[in-house]
Amino acid sequence: MTEFAAVSDDIRLKRLKFRAWHRGMKEVDLILGPFADENAARLSEAELVDFELLLGVPDNDLYDWLSGRSAPPERFRTKLYDQIQDFIRRARGL
Repeated sequence: MTEFAAVSDDIRLKRLKFRAWHRGMKEVDLILGPFADENAARLSEAELVDFELLLGVPDNDLYDWLSGRSAPPERFRTKLYDQIQDFIRRARGL
């Protein structure tokens, strides 16, 4: 990996974490922020793309999916989504 790529990856992760913590709906921030802090550096390229796409979903829809009120569309049912759901269960002690 070149020095430029390492810096670029670092900036990408910082932006992703910031977006995860500053979505606008505190309930979603408190799920995605800690998830990003704990896992972002370990995500694969495909998972990072999925996370970035997930961050583009409107807060109310995303909260409904994450809280189990409704199921996400098929395109969002990814390995990353399963990781976030597992993170939520572990945070709740389930």
